[in-house]
Amino acid sequence: MIGLADCNNFYCSCERVFRPDLIGKPVVVLSNNDGCIIARSEEAKALGYKMGDPFYQVRGKLEAEGVAIFSSNYTLYGSLSNRVMSMLSHYSPLIDQYSIDESFFEVDYSMAKSFFETDHSMAERFFKKYPKENVTSATSDSLLHQYGARISADVLQAVGIPISIGIAETKTLAKIGSKFAKKYKGYQGCCLIDTEERRHKALALFPVEDVWGIGRQIARKLDYMGIRTAAQFADKKESWVRSHFNITTVRTWKELNGESCISIEELPQKKSICTSRSFADEGITDKNVIEEAVANFAVRCTEKLRRQGSVCQGITVFAWTSRFNESVPEYTIHDSLTLPIATNAQDEIVGAALSILRAKYPKPMTDSRADRPDMSFHFKKAGVILWQISPDNPRQQDLFDPIDRSKQKALMEAIDAINRKNGYGTIRQAIQGTDCQFDLKREYMSKRFTTNINEILKVKTQ
Repeated sequence: MIGLADCNNFYCSCERVFRPDLIGKPVVVLSNNDGCIIARSEEAKALGYKMGDPFYQVRGKLEAEGVAIFSSNYTLYGSLSNRVMSMLSHYSPLIDQYSIDESFFEVDYSMAKSFFETDHSMAERFFKKYPKENVTSATSDSLLHQYGARISADVLQAVGIPISIGIAETKTLAKIGSKFAKKYKGYQGCCLIDTEERRHKALALFPVEDVWGIGRQIARKLDYMGIRTAAQFADKKESWVRSHFNITTVRTWKELNGESCISIEELPQKKSICTSRSFADEGITDKNVIEEAVANFAVRCTEKLRRQGSVCQGITVFAWTSRFNESVPEYTIHDSLTLPIATNAQDEIVGAALSILRAKYPKPMTDSRADRPDMSFHFKKAGVILWQISPDNPRQQDLFDPIDRSKQKALMEAIDAINRKNGYGTIRQAIQGTDCQFDLKREYMSKRFTTNINEILKVKTQ
């Protein structure tokens, strides 16, 4: 069986961990530069706020209705995500993290039975509800459900983040189960889909457009065909699905019918990795600051690259000025290069990214006009994209490669380990700078309680 642990309204829940006074109250989290709403608590959803609502349009309404507003604090979210995933590793030997707030894990009856046999106090508390049962005689479904409910309760108690768990034969069905566990409190944090009856009932109640693997175009096509629930799609014959859709959709159909097509070990590699940022106010005019920003973006990309065990050969750098400010000149940088040898070493990738930027950076403009007195370039956004991504092992070696790749790999692993333990940026290249001069507009930023000793939570006593 495959389980999926999905954190409920993750960004909002993270903010509530250190603000328990906000439990039961509406909360929203904003995107970079406080641009739009990217996360909503259930209370905020009930008030009618939508994903992507521009902040400047709804700011007055949010403040009038007493909604708690937060700028996105990815340092805090990443730290709490790591704590949740660490907790999950105690309950399953195989964890497959899908996103910052979701993770698949392996689970079965013997695993749950062994857990309850070891934890006698928990077993006694649980089986008081079922006088005729004990750990030995408990049915598979009751034991698995309570195992999932225990995981959900323990994560909430230890980390403060509510999670919903779905357990089923396939990843797609587990995703559906977690949705039901989140929506209906009667599931006690865990929805088990382990029989044909439960599977068909769940699919009959689940909109087909919300199925994992069904994109907007496929959903529109299915709707045109009169297929609106997951059950209606799953009940179609395989030959019909193959004649109308691609192999990816066929795989989704098989998963809905209980045939596992995506193994627990299978973690799809990204075809490209991008880190970018929009700059606050009027943008950045200092070339040194732009270089510092691009260097930091390149480092973040390489960290993601190493995290998924990949290397890259293609690098793209882009930066552009605002298209809407007519008082300053416009300029766009967008260029790429291909490295001779695929790598995930940040010194190589940072060096390549900076070489692209420096080659295309505009020369200073000295002349001015009456309608455009400021002739400096105000860059509003920049980013780095890595492409031509392939697995790190095995990879083709080059006889003329001047770099000792084994030593380089050991160095990168050591840097990653130190930064994970002590916080991002503990070890950095000089070009990254020490002061973040290109930071975002974050009027509603919370403290980094778990990663910065200077921002640790303080409790006043009387």
